[in-house]
Amino acid sequence: MTQPEFAAKAKEMLRSAATRVTHGRVAVLAALLEARRALTHSEVEARLESLHSIDRVTVYRVLDCLMELGLAHRLAGDDRVWRFTAEVRDHAGGHPHFKCNSCGNVICLDDDQLAPKVSLPAGYKGEEIELTVKGRCASCAPTQRVAKRGRRAARGTSVRRARSN
Repeated sequence: MTQPEFAAKAKEMLRSAATRVTHGRVAVLAALLEARRALTHSEVEARLESLHSIDRVTVYRVLDCLMELGLAHRLAGDDRVWRFTAEVRDHAGGHPHFKCNSCGNVICLDDDQLAPKVSLPAGYKGEEIELTVKGRCASCAPTQRVAKRGRRAARGTSVRRARSN
């Protein structure tokens, strides 16, 4: 999809939510849709910097509005920074995420079967469940394997040299 197509999708989603379609809402939601991963407030702001004149406070307000409308959700990172993503699927009750330990990217996972079913004691009412699978994404996993092989080979070479002396 192109930038105008993401903006059109954002407008459609805002209209479906029966809310005002403003420049700021369209720009922020389009940025989240285009990213296909969770973005920090700063990352959203940086994506909008060159194309739109939207100030920092407006970005915060729009993100809050999108969450209230159910068009976006947020999750806390290990670094205690909120990350936001467009809500393009119905994930009532929460859904799992994947966080890459190398690059820090966070994505939503489609497999709702990973979401735990928890039995609470009588009188308790759960409101949210957060499940984050941590590992290495497809982009980082191959480089990690190559780096490990390189270290092993280097260690193996030095061991052989030491033995031959």
